[in-house]
Amino acid sequence: MTTHNSAQTTAPHTCDDGWTPAHVTRSYLGWGVVAGPLYVVTSMVQGLTRDGFDFTRHQWSLLENGDLGWIQVTNFVLTGLALMAFAVGLHRALAGGRGRRAAWLAGTFGASMVGAAIFRADPALGFPVGTPEGVGVITTSGILHFACAGVGFTAIAVACFVVARRLADEGARVMAWFSRITGVAFLGGFACVASSGGNVIANLAFTAAVILVFTWIAVVAVNRYRALA
Repeated sequence: MTTHNSAQTTAPHTCDDGWTPAHVTRSYLGWGVVAGPLYVVTSMVQGLTRDGFDFTRHQWSLLENGDLGWIQVTNFVLTGLALMAFAVGLHRALAGGRGRRAAWLAGTFGASMVGAAIFRADPALGFPVGTPEGVGVITTSGILHFACAGVGFTAIAVACFVVARRLADEGARVMAWFSRITGVAFLGGFACVASSGGNVIANLAFTAAVILVFTWIAVVAVNRYRALA
């Protein structure tokens, strides 16, 4: 009898014992918290250390150019993959109600960042050092980079509104309004910077919108993580 109890105590845990579907979903959702700090901190450090980069004039995509451009390219790829993992978790976490389409939209945003890494932004506005001022030469890569951004940014903005409906159904009114405001602000910021040609206010507004949307992703990830409890 004693031997039997000892065997039960020392037996290894199996997936059935401790690694439930909820654990798997939470592990995917966690990448939504990682994605924003990864992208923002890596971009900020580069912007502060690379010669000629000006946060008031230059978009973070321009960091893909120059000898150290590979750092930002890698940043785009890793952030995109983290967002796609988050999208898997969001799809699982939103089962059983409205809003599951938001997961596909979030995944599209992640895929667009990988695409923006493959197709680099064109040098412009004097960056990297030695690049002429102004928009500069527009290449096929630059056009595809902008197209990826347009698709991804639109997708994540729409996801904000889709998630807002789900949150409203659940009675989370503050979160629902935060989602709507984020969607509007992000679309507005992208529209401003896309048509500004290096305007300082537009560029800073877009930077703030990028930080806001990654903050929203992290907040939604935590919200769904807690809901699984």
